[in-house]
Amino acid sequence: MSDDVLETMLEIATGAASIARDVYATSFSVDYKSPGDPVTEADRRANAFICKGLADRFGDVPVVAEESDPRAYERFRAAPRVFFVDPVDGTAEFVKKNDEFAVMIGLLEEERPVAAVIYAPVPRTGWIGRVGAGAWQVDDKGEREPIRVSPTSDLADAMLVLSRSHRTEHVEKALSILGAARHAALGSAGLKGAEIARGAADAYVSPGTSGCRWDACASDALVTAAGGSFTDAFGDPIAYRAETLRNDRGVVATNGRLHGAVLDRLASYRATLKE
Repeated sequence: MSDDVLETMLEIATGAASIARDVYATSFSVDYKSPGDPVTEADRRANAFICKGLADRFGDVPVVAEESDPRAYERFRAAPRVFFVDPVDGTAEFVKKNDEFAVMIGLLEEERPVAAVIYAPVPRTGWIGRVGAGAWQVDDKGEREPIRVSPTSDLADAMLVLSRSHRTEHVEKALSILGAARHAALGSAGLKGAEIARGAADAYVSPGTSGCRWDACASDALVTAAGGSFTDAFGDPIAYRAETLRNDRGVVATNGRLHGAVLDRLASYRATLKE
């Protein structure tokens, strides 16, 4: 994958962020795809903008995007490269107007995510990564600073970042069994991935069903590019070409050094459920 691909992804994500920011400044209406699953004009407009931009630049590469008709990407599992897009990751936070939402574009090659752009529209800050090349934070002027995961190696010293709007019973019990020193709530799976990638947090744990593949791909590539680890809650790579698009085996993202310990603790928790 060339640097030009990542630069194009960033350009498109920045344009989508501008669309989301414009809607955010208005008294927008909110619809619901299902109970607790809001969608706004920002989601729809940013989705269309990203899909058109990727199609114009990358032709037949399928785009699996949250607000697209599934028929638009129905053959993606057979394609060598696939884009996964969440046009406004953290719509619940967008609706609450707490600024914790992001545009996410991830690129899958064969079985693994290789490139990521996560862009936060309100602070106008982005995080980009290419596996094997590194990861960077991009400010509102386009200036870039390399980022890297933290060196924390003991869970007792770790900072965990957890969902703000989806604090399930599984998350609460996992939090208690992990025994980390500190934890903080944050909206948007992408922003949590960025916290891990830039070393501001040490682990993100979501042991139950955790969104969909478009919530995972960009974070997976970014955390990996920054030196961390990203798997499901059982320690397996996310199966992006599986029949389901749901992250039904959970998500664990860490600085890499803590990954084994986190998975061991989660396995202990699952064992108690079977007793």
